[in-house]
Amino acid sequence: MATPSKSSENTLRKRRVGPLKETSNPDDSTANYGEDISKHETKQKTENLQPGTYWLTRIILLRSVVFIYFIAFTVAFNQNKQLIGERGLMPCKDYLLSVKRYVGGKIDMSAFAYTPSILWFLDWTNMDANLDGISLVGMALSGFVLVTGMANMVVMITLWVLYHSLVSVGQLW
Repeated sequence: MATPSKSSENTLRKRRVGPLKETSNPDDSTANYGEDISKHETKQKTENLQPGTYWLTRIILLRSVVFIYFIAFTVAFNQNKQLIGERGLMPCKDYLLSVKRYVGGKIDMSAFAYTPSILWFLDWTNMDANLDGISLVGMALSGFVLVTGMANMVVMITLWVLYHSLVSVGQLW
């Protein structure tokens, strides 16, 4: 087998990464080749995105989750009065009263742990308005995030708490 000599290593052409430049003289192109590579490498270093930035994934995931919240709050706004409202099929006011009796007759952490909902802290005289208010606040907040694409941890936790408040008093069907 032939062993590579030092002269053959120097004569090997390196692969050009940048755009091809038309030249009339082939000897001039090899002379400028080193300059082209160094210019291209510095330009490429400034244009590359930094590794670990998942901006497109964040945009798609955030808007997908918020779209699901928006649809869920819209459905809740349209159906809560008929299903768990004061005159609904299974009123949530009766459910909260039965949970209150089950945990000892007072609203404390045990009642909140059994059925976590912000409805424990609201006035129960007009439960339909409470359910509609939770749904409308959730729709407005998720609509804002859906349109602007701006959200932080507080907004996402608020959406989760609002949704979980409706789901936990929804009972089994």
